[in-house]
Amino acid sequence: MDTVGVIGLGQMGSAMVETLVREGFRVVGTDLDDARRKIAEGHGAETVDTIAEVCAETDMVVLSLPEARHVEAVVSGPGGVLEQNRPGVMVMDATTSEPEMSRKLSGLMAEAGHGFLDTPVSGGPQGARAGTLAVMVGGEEADFERARPVLEALAGKLSLIGPSGSGNVVKLINNLMAAAHFVVAGEAALLAERAGVDPARLFEVASSGSGRSFATEVAMPNFVLTGTRDFGFAAALMRKDVRLAMALADATGTETRMAALTGQIWAASADELEADADFTEIPYQIIQKGKA
Repeated sequence: MDTVGVIGLGQMGSAMVETLVREGFRVVGTDLDDARRKIAEGHGAETVDTIAEVCAETDMVVLSLPEARHVEAVVSGPGGVLEQNRPGVMVMDATTSEPEMSRKLSGLMAEAGHGFLDTPVSGGPQGARAGTLAVMVGGEEADFERARPVLEALAGKLSLIGPSGSGNVVKLINNLMAAAHFVVAGEAALLAERAGVDPARLFEVASSGSGRSFATEVAMPNFVLTGTRDFGFAAALMRKDVRLAMALADATGTETRMAALTGQIWAASADELEADADFTEIPYQIIQKGKA
């Protein structure tokens, strides 16, 4: 049985553990949070306290962390992957991170004889649990082929985009579009309701027409209009992804008028939505404000 390490056992990491175990891998995971380790154990993983203990068990390691700075700490910080004696570690970083950080860490890992891929994912905890994630990969083709069995277990769509950092470029742009779709979908629901149409019927039709998106097909009918608002992706993480996407636009000198407005709306949401609020609160807030 092949062994995979998972560092970061939050909602996404835990869901990926569930799928990897189901697909026949032995999983050894770690997280700073004891409660998260317990959840992963419930999915069939073994858990340990340190990165060193993960690397002692396997050279195939998946990271699922909040931000680029956490990835940097795990890879090159004290007690991190680069300090371990294990040769030829293959890191698959599923964090939505910064392209430049991915390039930096890929270079450091390569110098030490290791592999590093940026492998951000789209599909949320539901996709991770079902093994249907869209996985967008940046890095060397040889590393991609080595990591393929692990990534294929998690993916419904697996794509090598290009050199290191390319996966995160695509992921940031993807999430920028998703963030815009959520704002528009909230406004569309309010417009339909005020015009005398049940928003649920609007999204039934739009999801089969040219207005369809993940927001109309999945999020609005299943997580917003139902009132659950429990998709499993924090508003703070979406704000972070939008901020990074806008920084990418600035760095490349790209004018993005619609995206800039999306960025302003999401940044302003920090005044009303706590960091750990579900990101599906955004369209709900638009609808509720419109009713006031």
